[in-house]
Amino acid sequence: MSSLFPAHTTATAPPAARRTMEATEKEFGFLPAAVARLAESPELLDGFLRASGSFEATTLDPVSREVVVMTMATRNGCHLCVAMHTGPLRELGVGEGLIAALQAGGPLDDDRLETLRAFVLEVLATTGDVSDDVVRSLLGHGYTLRNALDVVLGIGAYTMSTFANRLTSAPLDEPFARHLGPLSEAS
Repeated sequence: MSSLFPAHTTATAPPAARRTMEATEKEFGFLPAAVARLAESPELLDGFLRASGSFEATTLDPVSREVVVMTMATRNGCHLCVAMHTGPLRELGVGEGLIAALQAGGPLDDDRLETLRAFVLEVLATTGDVSDDVVRSLLGHGYTLRNALDVVLGIGAYTMSTFANRLTSAPLDEPFARHLGPLSEAS
């Protein structure tokens, strides 16, 4: 944990980060603490936002994308990403049991989504050297070869954010903390 990274404002941030910060503040109605810290590297901030935007545009359905993100967040211990992505899961109508399992990093009751979660973990464990049988299992649950590669994009994007959030010790903003309920005190 580092306390060295400043929480920039648009006035103190490197000039190259200011436009991105202003856009993020407009989108959320406040400047998230993680963005304020990531602004120290405008390239990382912009790179993550571009990569996550590309991931959002993939052919993976919205719930599947959130499963990828939450799997990365719990695996990498990023309480901030867990909180930020719990809200969208609720907006998508995902049940609280599935959300709790994702927050805990545990197996999912939904076979299709559990296959995806296991695929993400296998890609990470093997650094992409996933067996054909694992890929076939993913395909057998309605995903495509393109989706398998989309998962790699999601892993890349959320490796950046989870690692950077932990490196900078980005605190959990209240608008995101409320999505965790009792878990926020443990994080």
